[in-house]
Amino acid sequence: MAFLKFNKSELVNLSYSLKREIILANRTGAYCNTSIVDCNTRRYHGMLAVPVDNLGGQQMLLLSSLDESIFLGGRQFNLALHLYGSVYEPRGHKYIVDFNADSAPVITYKVGDVVFTKQFLLAHDKDQVLIRYELVSAPSKITLQLKPFLAFRNIHQLTHKNPEANTAAIEIPGGACYNMYRGCPDLNIQFSCPFTYKHNPLWYDGITYSDEYRRGFDCVEDLMVPGIFTVEMKPGESIVVSAGVDEADPKALKRNFNTSLRKRGEVNSYHDILCRNAALLKRERNGKTQITAGHSWLYTGLLRETVMALPGLTLFADGDCTEFENILDTLIADEQERLFRRTTQIEAPLRLVDTLQQYIAFAGLRDRVWEKYGETVKGIIESYGPGRRAEVSLQPNGLLWAQMDRVALTWMNAYINGNPVTERPGFQVDTNAWWYNALCFAIDNETRCAGADSDFVKKWTPVRDAAKANFQKMFWAPEWGYMRDYIDSTDFHQEVRPNQLVAVYVENSPIDDEVKSAVMAAVDRELVTRRGIRTLSPRNINYRGVYEGSQNDRDLAYHNGCTRTELLGIYINAAFRMMGPSFVKKAEWLTEGFQYDLTKHGVGSFAELYDGDPPHEPHGAISSACATAALLWCEYMINTNKVKEE
Repeated sequence: MAFLKFNKSELVNLSYSLKREIILANRTGAYCNTSIVDCNTRRYHGMLAVPVDNLGGQQMLLLSSLDESIFLGGRQFNLALHLYGSVYEPRGHKYIVDFNADSAPVITYKVGDVVFTKQFLLAHDKDQVLIRYELVSAPSKITLQLKPFLAFRNIHQLTHKNPEANTAAIEIPGGACYNMYRGCPDLNIQFSCPFTYKHNPLWYDGITYSDEYRRGFDCVEDLMVPGIFTVEMKPGESIVVSAGVDEADPKALKRNFNTSLRKRGEVNSYHDILCRNAALLKRERNGKTQITAGHSWLYTGLLRETVMALPGLTLFADGDCTEFENILDTLIADEQERLFRRTTQIEAPLRLVDTLQQYIAFAGLRDRVWEKYGETVKGIIESYGPGRRAEVSLQPNGLLWAQMDRVALTWMNAYINGNPVTERPGFQVDTNAWWYNALCFAIDNETRCAGADSDFVKKWTPVRDAAKANFQKMFWAPEWGYMRDYIDSTDFHQEVRPNQLVAVYVENSPIDDEVKSAVMAAVDRELVTRRGIRTLSPRNINYRGVYEGSQNDRDLAYHNGCTRTELLGIYINAAFRMMGPSFVKKAEWLTEGFQYDLTKHGVGSFAELYDGDPPHEPHGAISSACATAALLWCEYMINTNKVKEE
C-alpha cells in the first residue's frame, strides 16, 4: 500500500506541489529538505545541510540543489525547477509523472520514450546525501548533465555574489571538492561511474524562494555553480552520486546507497511513519544524544522541547530506556543554568519531573529513577526558593509568581517588535500545577528513601501544603465554569485557554474531581478539535483561527487560536484517567485525522501547529518533535486501554 504517493496531475500543479515538502535527516544532524518537485521554496531548503562543529554547531547549507538535464537525439531537456522573480525557469516539473516517499523519495520523469528516476537519501551516520539516478527505459543511451548549486551559508541567512568566495575545484577520486569560505567544511561531490567535468564558475543571480516572499521575508539570493558534470547512461543502468563533507569511496557508493536504503526501511503502517519521524528527530554527535525540536529550522537540545518530547520519541516509539536516559543525561549536563539558576522558560525545569513520572509509569523503575535523578529534582525545587531566581518568586501562599517586564516566561512566547503577544505575568495556572506536582513527587520520594525527618522534606512540606490549600481557591472560577489562566496585579483574566488542562493532567493534581470534570467540559466545548487543542477559545476577541498573513499576523495567531498536538496528549491522558477504556473510541477519533495530513505540508511528517479553524491546515515546522512524540504517546495510551477493555 502506498502511503506517500502523488500522481502527475498533482505534481505539475505548482500551487499544490510546492506546498508539500519532504524532509530527510540522520543521526549526525544533517538534513535534506525540499518540495516534492525538487524546487526550493524556503531559505532552509537544500540537498545537504550539516551542523558545523567548529562554528558552534550552526547548521550550514552546503549544497542547495543538483540540477539535471538529459540530452537525447541532439535535444536538451532540463529537469530542474527554479523561481527567478516571478518566472520559473527551467520548468522541469512538467516531466514529472510520479512521486513516492514510502521508502526514500523517488521522483519519476518521463521525456518522450525516456523514463528516468531520481531517488535520494542521507547516509545513516555521515554528513552525506546519496542520489541514485536510474535510466529505467529509453530508445538509446542518454547523456546526463549535473550542475551543483553551492550555498555555503547558515540556513537562517541568504547569500549573494561576492569576491571572497573561493570558486576553485580540487580533483578527488571520482569527483571534485569545493570549499567556498574559510572555516566551512568541504563539499565532496563524487560519482560511482566515469564522468567528465568542466570547471566554469558562474553565479546564478536572483533565485527566489516563494514561501519566504509570501511571509514577507528576504527571499532572493545568488548561488554559485562551479562547473558541470557529465555522464553517459544506458537503458537499465543506474549511477549513484554522493555529496558529503568527507571523501567517499566511489566504488562503494552503490553498496552504501543500498545499505542506507535497507536501514531506512519501508513504510507499511501509520506506526512506521511515526517511528521514522521519531528517528529523524534524534541526533548523535560528539558523544551527545539530543532531540531536535523540529525540522528544518528549529534548534537541537532545547530544554522545554526535550522534556516534552523525550518520552514519546523513545519510550513510546521503541521502548528504548537506555536512549531515554542518554538524552536526559545530556540535557541535564548542558542545561545547568536554566535548570538551577535562571530561565525564561519558567515551567520547563518543573516539567522534567513529569518526564520522570512518565518513565516510571512506563518502566517501573521508581527506585532507580530517584537514586539517579533525585538530586537533580531537589536542586530544581530549591532553585525556586526565595531569592534564587530573578524571574520567579515563591509567595507565602506556596504558589509561584513569575514576571519580567516585556518577557514571556511561559511556553506562550511569541513576540511582535520585541513585545510579548501573550505575556501572562503573575500567578500562572500551568506553572503552578507543574510546581505542585514537582513538590509532591520530590517530597514523596525523599520521604520514602530518606525519611520524613530529612531536611528537604521538613523544609518543603509546608510549601506543598500551602500550594494545595491555595491553588484551587486562586484559579477556580465557579461562576465561569473553568479556571483562570493567570492572575496578575490588576485583574482576573477570563480567556479560556488550554493551560488549565495541566491541573487536571498532573499525577499530583491540586484540584478536586468536580473541578476536573468542569475543566474538561470547558475544554471539550471550546478548545478540542480533530487536530489538537486550540490555544484560545473562538469566543475570545483575540482569537485568530488561521495561521496566515504577515509575520505579525502569524505571531498573533501562534498562541491565540492555533492548535497544538502536544496538548492533545495531555488531554487524552487526563481523559483516560477519568474515564478509563470507555474513552478509546473518542481518542481514536481525535487522532486519526493526523493520518489524513500525511500528504500535506511535510509529506510523511507531523506539523508544529494547525489552524484553529476547520479544515485545520498544518503550519510551522514541517516535522515537530513535540507533535510526533504526542501522537506516539496517544497511540500507546489507546493500545494500552484497548487491552484493559478486553
